[in-house]
Amino acid sequence: MKGARVAVLGAGSIGVAFAVVFSAGGAAVRLWDPFPEARERAAGELRARYEALASEGLLDVSVDEALARVDIVADVVIAVSGAELVQECVPEQLEVKRALFASISTAVSDTTVLASSSSAILPSLIAEGLDRAEQVIVGHPGNPPYLIPVIEVVPASGTRAEIVASAEALYRGASLFPVRVQREAEGFIFNRLQGAVLREAYCLVRDGVANVADIDTVMSQGLGRRWAFIGPFETADLNTRGGIASHVSKMGQAYARMGAERGQDDPWTSELVEHVVAQRRELLPEHEWSDRVGWRDRQLMRFRRVFDRTEATPGE
Repeated sequence: MKGARVAVLGAGSIGVAFAVVFSAGGAAVRLWDPFPEARERAAGELRARYEALASEGLLDVSVDEALARVDIVADVVIAVSGAELVQECVPEQLEVKRALFASISTAVSDTTVLASSSSAILPSLIAEGLDRAEQVIVGHPGNPPYLIPVIEVVPASGTRAEIVASAEALYRGASLFPVRVQREAEGFIFNRLQGAVLREAYCLVRDGVANVADIDTVMSQGLGRRWAFIGPFETADLNTRGGIASHVSKMGQAYARMGAERGQDDPWTSELVEHVVAQRRELLPEHEWSDRVGWRDRQLMRFRRVFDRTEATPGE
């Protein structure tokens, strides 16, 4: 991303975080917001975030050099002029997003990526009726993106392929991990997975199975430790000899009953399981399974050292 020109529209928490990501990656960033108080607040927040990153050895340049790469502006046309990527970070309201993209249509080029940070709104809805509909995607980050580097790249139905490729390249240049969402679905991947966990967590509290603190402990001291470096499919694959096929044979019916208890009817059909197993074995051949289990355990040991040290530090 070094030398790229990026416009970030909206100086709230996500907009500031994106400005940090892109400027740390070497881009020249223009950060716009219509409200003077938001622009003033953003300047202080940028410095605070750079200083925090620098204190942990996570900033490759000086704080002042990083700050110099960000220009906070009051004119949206100036902000987007010459930008290769426009990252929209305004409130999660369809009409607000659509109107903002419409207002800059004549100020950007045919190759500019128009990315919305929307958490759930489909890009086709945002793009509807816009002159530059073929340039619209959703680029949905983890929060904050300078610490959680995954970003979902969601094309609208009519987005040009070269726009998607350009977006992915620019995000990679900013040390993000772009994940292509292959079909539009409300909430994309991140919030559908997060939503599934939250729905069950609320139900467990409602049903008197556990309290809020204990559920958070199960996540942070249990599932979360593994999920910090492997996902649910690899977790299941490494949990039992024989891999994910063996896991399904042992646990599939129990999970089906749990789903039915919540009114869900999403069976793991034999065809679906075969499809998942095939993808896992392509990623991890069977003869490498034991070595990967050992790798998983070493990562957990390293995490345990970090967690134990952090928890033993007063005030942290």
